[in-house]
Amino acid sequence: MQGDYVASTGQSESSKRSTRQRSASRTSSAQRRRTRPGDDVGVIPVLARAAREVETAVQKGPLKPANRARFQVAALLLREERARVKADTSLSDAERQNEQKRLDGLAGILAKTAARDTSLIAMLSEDAPITAAAKALRRDLLLAAGVELSPDELIITTEPKPVDKQVEKQVVPASVRQMQMSNPFLAPDFSAVAAQTTPVSRLANWELIEPLFRSFEYGAGGGAATMDLPEAGSLHTQGDLELMRHQARFVEEVRQGHRTFLLADEPGLGKTAQALLAAAASNSYPLLVVVPNVVKTNWAREVERWTPGRSATVVHGDGNDVDAFSDVVIVNYEILDRHVGWLSRFGFKGMVVDEAHFIKNLKSERSKHVLALSRSIRATYPRALMIALTGTPLINSIEDFRAIWQFLGWIDDKKPLAPLMKKLEDTGLTPADPGFFAEARRAVVDMGIVRRKKVDVAADIPARRIADIPVELDDEFGRSIRAAEAALTARLLDRFRRVRAIKPDASTEDLIRVVAHAELEESKGQNTGENVFTMVRRIGQAKATLAADYTAQLARSVGKVVFFAKHIDVMDAAEEHFERVGLKSVSIRGDQSPKARQEAIDAFSADPEVSVVVASLTAAGVGLNLQAASNVVLAELSWTNAEQTQAIDRVHRIGQELPVTAWRIIAAHTIDARIAELIGSKAGLAARALDGSDEDVAGESNIQLEALSSLLREALERS
Repeated sequence: MQGDYVASTGQSESSKRSTRQRSASRTSSAQRRRTRPGDDVGVIPVLARAAREVETAVQKGPLKPANRARFQVAALLLREERARVKADTSLSDAERQNEQKRLDGLAGILAKTAARDTSLIAMLSEDAPITAAAKALRRDLLLAAGVELSPDELIITTEPKPVDKQVEKQVVPASVRQMQMSNPFLAPDFSAVAAQTTPVSRLANWELIEPLFRSFEYGAGGGAATMDLPEAGSLHTQGDLELMRHQARFVEEVRQGHRTFLLADEPGLGKTAQALLAAAASNSYPLLVVVPNVVKTNWAREVERWTPGRSATVVHGDGNDVDAFSDVVIVNYEILDRHVGWLSRFGFKGMVVDEAHFIKNLKSERSKHVLALSRSIRATYPRALMIALTGTPLINSIEDFRAIWQFLGWIDDKKPLAPLMKKLEDTGLTPADPGFFAEARRAVVDMGIVRRKKVDVAADIPARRIADIPVELDDEFGRSIRAAEAALTARLLDRFRRVRAIKPDASTEDLIRVVAHAELEESKGQNTGENVFTMVRRIGQAKATLAADYTAQLARSVGKVVFFAKHIDVMDAAEEHFERVGLKSVSIRGDQSPKARQEAIDAFSADPEVSVVVASLTAAGVGLNLQAASNVVLAELSWTNAEQTQAIDRVHRIGQELPVTAWRIIAAHTIDARIAELIGSKAGLAARALDGSDEDVAGESNIQLEALSSLLREALERS
C-alpha cells in the first residue's frame, strides 16, 4: 500500500511499520492467489456489496463519514485486486478476462458514485490519507472475503482522533456567552470525591454487570422493585398546591440527602412535579431537563406551577431565545447535538431525563449525548441530583437498564462504580453464592429505584382528573395556523373599529360581543376561507401525530389507552402512527355497523395485543364501556364540557378499579388553549347549577362566541 499506512510516530518506527505492511500485503496477495473464487465467494462479491451500499447512500443524500470510508476502502481494494488478477499466473486467459470484466463493472459503479458526490474524487488518489477507521474496514472486508491476514494487518495502529463532525453543528446562544462572562469561574464541588473513589477488593475480579441484570430476573422473590421511602411531615408546597402522599415521600427522601433516582412511577402519578420539587428540596440549580419534544412546553409550565419563584427557559432550534440566567434549562432530545457543548460546560447541579427509556440504545447519538452530559455534571458536582423518569424502564429486556444506570452513575460500561460496589461488598456475597441475586437486587434498588402503580396509591389520588399537555406546533403547519389566527384577529379588530365608529357611545364589552357574534354567524355560513371552525380543525390535524405519539408512550407504560378525536382525518393519522410504531389498535366510528362496533369494543377489552382504541368523540362518547383502560387521551377539544365529560366517563364507570386520568393535548399559544380554559369554566357552571358549587363561572354558555371574544379582547389590550 506504499506509504498509505505510515503513522506519524517517528521516521524509524514509521519505516519499520511500512516494511511490515508491504510484507503483509504481499502475504495476503499470495493467500488470495491460492483462492479461485466463484461468482459468490472471494473479494469481488464483498467489494460489490460495499460499492452498492455507497451507491445507495449517495442517492439518498450527503454521505456520512462511515460511507465515505467505505468508498475509499472499496477503491483501494479494487486497485489491489486488479493488480493481483493481472499478476496471477495460475489464472487462465479466460479466467483473467472474466475477473477483469467483473472488476471493470465495480469500477463503473464507483465512478458513477463519485460523479454524484464529487468530493469523493480526491479519495481516489493514491496518496489520499487513510484513517484508522478505514484501515479497520479494509481488514474487516478482507476477513469477510475469507482472506487470511498477517498479524500486522490485523492490528490497526491508532492515529490522532479527527475533529468530530458534530462540532460543526455546535452552537452557543448569545445569552449563554453573557452568563459565562458574568460568571467565568465555576467552582467545582469535590466534597464527595472520596466517597466516589473508595477502594474495593473482594469483588474486584468478578464480572458483576450481568449478574446485576440477572438479579432482577432471579432475585425478585415476589417483592416490588422500589426503595423504602420515609414518611413526609407535610403535603404542602411553596405555592398553593398540595402534594399527594406518595409524591411527598419521594421529596422527603431527597431532602434527607439521597441524590440518584430511577423514578419509574406509572403515568398519572406526578413524576414531573416530584422531580421539580426534588430539585427545590436539594437546591440543585441550575437544573438541566432533557425531554421529548412533545412535552417540553409542559415542563416549562410545570416549573412555574410547582416551584413559583424559579424561572425556566426552553431551548428551541439554535437557542437564540434562551435565557441562560434561568434556574431550569429545558431541551429536547432532537436538538441535543447542537447544544451538548455549552450544556456540558454550563455548571449544572442536577439533571433530569424524562422518558429515560429513549436512551436505552447506547449506540444512538442521543444516548451518547445524554451520557456525556451526565458524566460532565457528575465529575464537577459528585453530589448532583440525577433523576431518570420513565414509566417503562424495561421495554425489550433487562439490558434496557444499562444506559439508565450509566446515566445515574451506578455503573460504567464494565463494572459497578464505587457507591454500588460498596453496597455489593457489604453483602459479603459473590455471584457464586446462592443468596447473591436477592441481595444484589436489593442493593441496586436502594441506589434509588422508585416504582409505584396507580393501584398502589389509589387512596392518595383523585378518582378522576384531567391533565393538560401543552405542545408546540413549531413546524410549517404550526406557523401557518398562527398566521391564520393573526389574520382572524386582524379581521376582528377591523370590524370592531368600524362598529365603534358607528356606535361611539357603546361600551367596549358590548361591542366585543357584537363583533364576535357577527363573525361567528358568518363563519357558520362559510364553506371556504379561514374562520374559527376551520382553524380548530387544522389545529387538530397538526396535533394528531403528537397526540398519537404521546398515546403510544402511555400504552407502553400502562397498557390500554382510549384515544378520542373529533375528525376522521385526525383518527386516520393516529391509526397510521400506531401501525408505524408497532401498536395494534381498533377503531370506533360513526359509520360502523353495531356488530363492527361491538367487535372493536370486545377486542379492546379482551385482546391483550390491542393497546389503543381510536374513538370518535361524537360516536363513542356515549353508551360505551371502555373501562379496560384507565387513561384517556383527548387529541381534540370539544365545544362543550358535557361532551368531554361523557367521553371520559366511557372509562370512569362503575367497576373501574383504578383512578382515571384524561390527558388533554393542547396546542400552546393558539386559540386551542383559550378553548381549554373556557371548557373548564363550563365545568364550573355545571357544578354551580347542579351541585350547589359557589365557583365563579363565565356567564356566556357559547364557547365559540367566548373564544372569539377573548381573541378580540386580548388584541384590544395589546393595541
